[in-house]
Amino acid sequence: MSTLRPEAGILPAISSPVVQQSDFGERLRALRKDRQMTLQQASKVTGVAQSTLSKMENNQLSPTFNLMQKLAVGLGIDMPQLFAPVKEVRISGRRTVTKRQQGREHLTATYEHELLATELDSKRMVPFKSRVRARTLEEFGGWVKHEGEELLLVLEGDILVYTEEYEPLALSEGDSTYFDSTMGHAVVSTSEADALVLWVCSAL
Repeated sequence: MSTLRPEAGILPAISSPVVQQSDFGERLRALRKDRQMTLQQASKVTGVAQSTLSKMENNQLSPTFNLMQKLAVGLGIDMPQLFAPVKEVRISGRRTVTKRQQGREHLTATYEHELLATELDSKRMVPFKSRVRARTLEEFGGWVKHEGEELLLVLEGDILVYTEEYEPLALSEGDSTYFDSTMGHAVVSTSEADALVLWVCSAL
């Protein structure tokens, strides 16, 4: 069975409005200025083009998961901190609750992400739900890869998981897979309706 292997690269961003996208742009600019970085300096530490950073800060570009990963690593933060104010107080016994459909929404060309537990910073895990819109690997666009490991659980519908090292994996509601995130991966829906999945990634 031949497997289509798209070239590595970030996913294209959509131009349609994103819920609370203005919060993201303002937050990104604040994080950069808190570190007394120019756009050029931020570009150097994150590996994100200066023009791309400017567009995101001005809410002209919705960041993909790969871009958010680069920003988090370069700025030395957890990815959810891109969407929520950093809390200076560290306490033990922390807990947070995210009610149904109350997570922070972030849209990309292929996913509708709902970020969970964004109130907590310095988490060891990054949980979020995603509505999978892509139907083919070509439509998905390119491999996603980043540091860490992740668990993928299908909540609704059917999906096909593509990875660089394995044959495509068909999963249905209730099925899950755990894999190395540095291995290129992509997910597409195979059910009539867009599939809904839960991701739990190790700290980004």
